[in-house]
Amino acid sequence: MMTSASSTPASATGQSMSRDLRPVFRFAPSPNGYLHIGHAYSALRNFEMARRHDGHFLLRLEDIDVDRCRPEYEAAIFEDLAWLGISWEEPVLRQSEHFSAYASAVEDLRDRSLLYPCFCSRLEISRVVSGMPEWPRDPDGGPIYPGTCRHLSQSERERRLAAGQHAALRLDMTQAVAEAGMLLGWHEFGEGEEGRDVRAEPMLWGDAVLARKDIPTSYHISVVIDDARQGVTDVVRGKDLFDATSLHRLLQALLDLPAPRYHHHDLLRDAAGQKLSKSTHAKSLRALRAEGVTPQDVRRRLGFPAG
Repeated sequence: MMTSASSTPASATGQSMSRDLRPVFRFAPSPNGYLHIGHAYSALRNFEMARRHDGHFLLRLEDIDVDRCRPEYEAAIFEDLAWLGISWEEPVLRQSEHFSAYASAVEDLRDRSLLYPCFCSRLEISRVVSGMPEWPRDPDGGPIYPGTCRHLSQSERERRLAAGQHAALRLDMTQAVAEAGMLLGWHEFGEGEEGRDVRAEPMLWGDAVLARKDIPTSYHISVVIDDARQGVTDVVRGKDLFDATSLHRLLQALLDLPAPRYHHHDLLRDAAGQKLSKSTHAKSLRALRAEGVTPQDVRRRLGFPAG
């Protein structure tokens, strides 16, 4: 039987906030740069869907990468969203304030022998697979981990850790899927109100990293914990995260967390067809504002009511 989301908000015991039965949407940017029009599209989608369905709209700051996130970017997020006419409920959840919750989830998986320390660098992994052009890749395009450290003995792992070698923590995917013991999936809503059931394929990710030496968690762990904590019922995000949902559904099953409904929308792209992103220096909302662009201009361009 494939397990997917229910039609009403579910809650994780001891995790989610107490809420009514209205749907809960969220926008979750990282304060490591200024918002661009692609962010505006996702934020407005969530905000307008919450308003249309008489739901809650929450703001979450995904700032686990404390070295790259800055207070000025956080302040700019608030300013840009307010400029667009978007309001949100308090409190704003900051991931940097909840590392203990993520660490607890990681420790739980480790105690169940579902995680193992990996001492390999990206360069070492690349060298292992470089001579094999047909080596499988994960949905993000990186090589599937070859399992080098999965085969280390417990004594060897302890020796390396005692010697001060840094290690990431990887999910033993085969073990994790076996423990989940069910055919996982989720309910995906389309552009209208119609929906479809999607089968999750977490094995596509191989032994994914769930915590690193410099950041004791990962996006994958923190996002499922936070969606449960905030009682999120509807996750509306870009299609670039469609495949990640398979891994998230596995983690939700392993950690006994609820499964939201999902909607993965189209991405905004530049003239060359490249996804708008901070890394490609997409023009920020602040820059558009400085050029005299109005919130109504942005809304009309993105297909939303002028406000």
